[in-house]
Amino acid sequence: MKTWTPNKRRLLLCSAWMACPWMAWGQGEEAWPSRPLTLVVASAAGSGLDAMARETAQKLSLALKQPVVVDNKPGASGVLAGTTVARSKADGYTWLYSNASFMAVAPAVLRKMPYEPNRELTPVALTAVGGVILLVNKDVPANNLKELVALIKANPDSYNYGTWGAGSSAHLQMEWLRKQAGLKMNHVPYKSTPQIVNELTAGILQIGWTDPGTPVGMLENKQIKGIAISGNVRAPRTASIGTMAEQGYPFDAVGWFGVFAPTQTPKAIVLRMNAEINKVLKTPEMAKRMETLNFEPPPHKSVDEFKAILAKDLKTWQGIASDAGIALD
Repeated sequence: MKTWTPNKRRLLLCSAWMACPWMAWGQGEEAWPSRPLTLVVASAAGSGLDAMARETAQKLSLALKQPVVVDNKPGASGVLAGTTVARSKADGYTWLYSNASFMAVAPAVLRKMPYEPNRELTPVALTAVGGVILLVNKDVPANNLKELVALIKANPDSYNYGTWGAGSSAHLQMEWLRKQAGLKMNHVPYKSTPQIVNELTAGILQIGWTDPGTPVGMLENKQIKGIAISGNVRAPRTASIGTMAEQGYPFDAVGWFGVFAPTQTPKAIVLRMNAEINKVLKTPEMAKRMETLNFEPPPHKSVDEFKAILAKDLKTWQGIASDAGIALD
């Protein structure tokens, strides 16, 4: 029969803590998670961002054995959602589900923001990668990017385009295209991509950008038309829509979705959440769901790898904004 000395017991406990770092957090405080979590989504219900957030939340609830409640806070280029999470208690119970527009593009082009996303929030997990789609009302006489550019040039100041906010990736991309092609048109910011699709369908808006998931049904029913997609690959359910590069306007920056936490959130909890989200993303059910939402399967990135992606993208978008002379109030 083995006799366990106090030193051996301490060694065994230390080994367990190193193997499962979130257990160490539970020794000094409450075990995490011990109550429901909130996932604040920087978009309205019905958007592609919201659909992915809800799918992720549902599977995380099972993995963590605690409810993960989705709280939609759209508008203001992600500022409302971002500020809510950045100013929340850094205890691992409030998380942000956002995208490249709000976390990398807006800080690159907006002169003033009420908070500093890259100082007050920390990247946790990358959940989806893809371009954004340029759409038009079905009665607009253009079926590709070349035809749309020619139409707008022939009718200066006659067309408006919608995006999900000033400083969004879609806004910056259209401003870039406008300068490249010499277009004269007006920007109309919306709170969410479903609003853009609804107004395109109704003919209230002529041109708009959305994530790849929101407009799929309307595109398949031919109620709106797809003109181009940013990035370097076509989306799986809208493969007939060519990339901007394929159509003569090489804009290769891509969008993504991801989870963030207040900066002071304990590292052990951040690592645990990253691990659980990556497990969720690897399930066949999630892969099928992502295809349904018109997203490519995401790469599985560590916390540090996601931080590097964010830093690189911020630099990329700052360069694009500088080259295009875009700075927004």
